[in-house]
Amino acid sequence: MNYNQNRKIAQITPETLIIGVDIAKFKHVARAQDFRGIEFGSPCYFENTKEGFHYFLDWICQLKQKHEMHQVIVGMEPTGHYWFNLAHILKEKGIKFVAVNPLHVKKTKELDDNSPTKNDVKDARVIAQLVKDGRYAEPTIPQGVYAELRVAKKLRDLLTVDQQIVQGQVHNWIDRYFPE
Repeated sequence: MNYNQNRKIAQITPETLIIGVDIAKFKHVARAQDFRGIEFGSPCYFENTKEGFHYFLDWICQLKQKHEMHQVIVGMEPTGHYWFNLAHILKEKGIKFVAVNPLHVKKTKELDDNSPTKNDVKDARVIAQLVKDGRYAEPTIPQGVYAELRVAKKLRDLLTVDQQIVQGQVHNWIDRYFPE
């Protein structure tokens, strides 16, 4: 274990509610547990909509009150772009969120029950376990002009690749039809 992982584990205290969320296109699944891995309540299914996020936040508040937790950390797989909306809501509400590596989720799931089967509830639990063990990264979500710069750079990179492809096609056509 390295220093960073120890620092991450130290952030998980007995008063920390750990939530693992399996991200999907339409409907997410969340599981909650404490620092020892004891699960709280039943899974929370919520949609990738504003109403779904409010339902999820209410579920978190109920669990915090019921189990006398003071901190919350939400872990999720950064699946495509579907996790951005949830991340923005959590950041807006001041709730710490982290990302776990999808490969770690797959390997840990196989370790736990010797079955690679896909199950959203099981994935959410595994994500929460990885957060508990400090196996996560803290993503930075840029705001304002920095977010715009990130999008602009991504678009520039995509356009550069497209330009190279078109240039290659033009050179190919010239060589085929005008061999000199």
